[in-house]
Amino acid sequence: MVMIKTTNGLSFSQTDGESILKSSEMAGFSFPYSCLNGRCSSCKCRVIDGQTEVIGEELGLSQKQKKSGWILGCVRRALSDITIEVTDIGKFDLFQIRTLPCKIDSMTFLAQDVIRVCLRFPPASKIEYHPGQYVDVIGKNIESRSYSIANASDDRNRVELHIKKVPNGIMSEYWFNDAREGDLLRVRGALGTFFLRDLAEKKLIFFATGTGAAPVKAMLEGLMNIPNSELPASVDFYWGGRTRSDIYFKFSEFEFPFRFNFVPVLSRPDPDWLGKVGYVQNVFLSENSNFNKTEVYACGSDAMIRSARDLLVKSGLSEGSFYSDAFVPSSPSINREGNI
Repeated sequence: MVMIKTTNGLSFSQTDGESILKSSEMAGFSFPYSCLNGRCSSCKCRVIDGQTEVIGEELGLSQKQKKSGWILGCVRRALSDITIEVTDIGKFDLFQIRTLPCKIDSMTFLAQDVIRVCLRFPPASKIEYHPGQYVDVIGKNIESRSYSIANASDDRNRVELHIKKVPNGIMSEYWFNDAREGDLLRVRGALGTFFLRDLAEKKLIFFATGTGAAPVKAMLEGLMNIPNSELPASVDFYWGGRTRSDIYFKFSEFEFPFRFNFVPVLSRPDPDWLGKVGYVQNVFLSENSNFNKTEVYACGSDAMIRSARDLLVKSGLSEGSFYSDAFVPSSPSINREGNI
């Protein structure tokens, strides 16, 4: 039996054929994760001792990181007893992952290619989640796609999803052409570890592209429900899109009990655009240089997240203060079709 130990004192056996991350989950331990297919780096850990093997591409790691012993737990398994350095999020309760029935309660277009879908659960089937997590929606023909939850968890009989149209996407065809209010579906969740940590008196920065704004909306709503003593000192939200229509929700209308700065950023603006131009990470760095007590949460395209992490860490942000959820293309193991 192969044993996996962590530098912070956890120990568990590797389940036959399973990844390090899956084995930790089956043993009841909570490690960070997001995409589950080696594209992001949320499940990054460093091998201190022992041997592992790759069971999927580690696209979320640079060559420098690989040479330094970093691996991705979702696409690695141990060949011998190993010791790894990994972030333990056990102090944060992760709710039981369940598959629940639901129905489409309402559908509203937020933009020409973005639809808000509200799913309603039976009274006895409440869903529990942390704002920022996502769910798998299982369609009528057993297709499954992952979508971030866009509302805080105060109403556990309902979740809101922001779904972007993807050309030729199986679930996109359903949402934009065939879906009707009252349709019965199933939801599996909640999934992922993209949620707020300890924020008291810290500067909180959000980056988002496209419908990466959905979990940010849920997190912002969640901040409205916590004691003042636990609130961040300030919140800055940089939301990027190509054109004005990509900024489909008016966050400026929120009223928060802390300083809130909303910055829409366009990479292909029309001539009368008076706001920021470029990419969210570059605009932010042009305006900020002090990262003391700063926590960054980034959600959206894989390219934005990689670039933002690299630039901010080089500029002085602690890598442990950067949290992300990358929307990656559909694959057999994870399907973020409607969020890209």
